[in-house]
Amino acid sequence: MIYKDTMYLNLRFMNTNDLNLFEAVAHYGSFTKAAEAMFTVQSNVTTRIKNLEEEFGALLFTRNNRKVELTPEGEKLIRYTKQINHILDEAKRSIGKSDIVKGQIKIGFLETMMTLKGPELVNELASKFPFVDLDFRSAMRASLISDVLNYKLDAAFIPAPLDIPELEQIKIKDEQVVIVAPADCENLDVLLKKNPLKTIVFDQGCVFRAKLDSWLVSKGIAEYHKTVMNSIEGVVNFIESGIGFSVLPEEIISTFYGNRNIKTFPLPKELGLMTTILVYRKDVPLSPALKAFISISSGTKSNNIDK
Repeated sequence: MIYKDTMYLNLRFMNTNDLNLFEAVAHYGSFTKAAEAMFTVQSNVTTRIKNLEEEFGALLFTRNNRKVELTPEGEKLIRYTKQINHILDEAKRSIGKSDIVKGQIKIGFLETMMTLKGPELVNELASKFPFVDLDFRSAMRASLISDVLNYKLDAAFIPAPLDIPELEQIKIKDEQVVIVAPADCENLDVLLKKNPLKTIVFDQGCVFRAKLDSWLVSKGIAEYHKTVMNSIEGVVNFIESGIGFSVLPEEIISTFYGNRNIKTFPLPKELGLMTTILVYRKDVPLSPALKAFISISSGTKSNNIDK
């Protein structure tokens, strides 16, 4: 229980707004952005954070010219801050007359999953829980995991497998990943004989780029030309133009690009299957809003989700 910890005892002497400011700085990694989000001035945020550090006798953030990051002591406090806010929300729901689920949650996605699953989730959440606000962020897998671990995201959809003890994970779906080539490509043998061999890829850290690399290495190909794009539409456009080939989810191609001049080929079983999971921290109580989102994402009743 957090009540037994001396850090919690210090919270009695603070305004909860101090903790909200602290949480905003942790989320944005910036005193300036936190001040803008909290509708105050930077000097006020700086003063409040300094007061918290003096109260706890510990440095809560490391500061440099580009970024503000939580220290180990700051990571401890952010966990307690989220627990305190969760308890206050529960108290308001319990004491008040309204059972309405409300609040804001920050969710991370791969761009490909945002394309497929995002609109469906937003519509269902708006229908069942209209007072829950979603803040989506699209990024690479490693960045999403880091942001969940560092409390910048409440949860994130990422490709499995994952072995991080601090994170809970729920399986969401399996999907097929395929090779996508120009329409005039006869077969994969012809494709691989091209010199130079040209591919269209996302930035480093992309799971589809990693699968493409693994497949080519299995074919004895280590060197090939890469054109880096930052959007699915861009990748498909370049493939259709005959510039190169890539790896993408089959469902995206069949759903949105079935009429384009492109062709798909299956990958080997061990590379062609991708499992998406939803991850969130185990040590932070789930807010009613996050429980609602998880229930919709996974098809689980919210009252069956671990608190």
